[in-house]
Amino acid sequence: MKFVDEAQIRVQAGDGGNGCISFRREKFIPFGGPDGGDGGFGGSVWLVADEGLNTLIDFRHQRSFKAQRGENGMGSQMYGKGGEDTTIRVPVGTMVTNVDTDEVIGDLTAHGQRMLVAQGGKGGLGNIHFKSSVNRAPRKATPGTPGDVRELKLELRLLADVGLLGFPNAGKSTFIRAVSAATPRVADYPFTTLHPNLGVVSLGTDQSFVIADIPGLIEGASEGAGLGIQFLRHVARTSLLLHIVDIAPIDGSDVAGQVRAIEQELEKFNPELLERPRWLVLNKADMLAADERQAVAEKVIAELGWTRPWFLVSAIAREGTMAVCQQVQRFFESQREASAERSGMPPNDVRLRGEQPQD
Repeated sequence: MKFVDEAQIRVQAGDGGNGCISFRREKFIPFGGPDGGDGGFGGSVWLVADEGLNTLIDFRHQRSFKAQRGENGMGSQMYGKGGEDTTIRVPVGTMVTNVDTDEVIGDLTAHGQRMLVAQGGKGGLGNIHFKSSVNRAPRKATPGTPGDVRELKLELRLLADVGLLGFPNAGKSTFIRAVSAATPRVADYPFTTLHPNLGVVSLGTDQSFVIADIPGLIEGASEGAGLGIQFLRHVARTSLLLHIVDIAPIDGSDVAGQVRAIEQELEKFNPELLERPRWLVLNKADMLAADERQAVAEKVIAELGWTRPWFLVSAIAREGTMAVCQQVQRFFESQREASAERSGMPPNDVRLRGEQPQD
């Protein structure tokens, strides 16, 4: 199945029902007065996050959604029935934007989370509301108000703690296979991943994190080369980036130059990504002689002037990959401890919002 992470849909809430003009007519009561009821509210349109979905491909086949209209009011002060709401299921991690105003309406980040995207119209007033001492038989009612109509852009951003960056064939898919149960396609010939993959890295009890492998980038991706930079949105939520680099490219290309090329594409997409914690992982160490691996790696680091953490690994041989994961886990633990210190709450003390500590 082709991965689809963007879609545009039209949502239309139901109109409110019209108010009723009616008069009470019963035997021996010739002038019973007005008794027209109000119209019902129109149905609204909701989005709900469902962890059972992982793409927006269903919206290729259905792009328009409409909620039910409210029923009109009736005599005998009978109010019209409200319209049924329409619920649209979307994957967890979907960001919703109003196409007309370019305003981000919200972000669905948890299973079962709901978002109102189109409010149903209000029901009109029946003539019972317009009687007075000087107008005992009003022939006036109001129509229901129309429901909201919106064009929405849905954008799926994967929820992961760690994002993998790098050129095609740098070994990102092999790395995620080595450290998690994810099984993206790998082979002994050059090709690139065509859709993102998620894997859970488990190091022990309460020690795990989610890692995302995105399709490889190439120089000029921001201008549309290769698969472009559309999948970089999936690392926008991550706390840490692992930049995977082939330390022994078969075409003899400059390793440091590849790192700088990816940095340029990151800056063009979102300069904030360059400021995010990013570690360098020099992969395919098995392609070099054992006695020269460290020297080659240190030469690349010196050429880049790299001051952040870096690692030398062989993902296919699973050498050094566990050390990277352990360091990542320590990174997240230190983040949680720092967050707990700022909030004044112990690191493992988790409460619901608004819940007060017990004495």
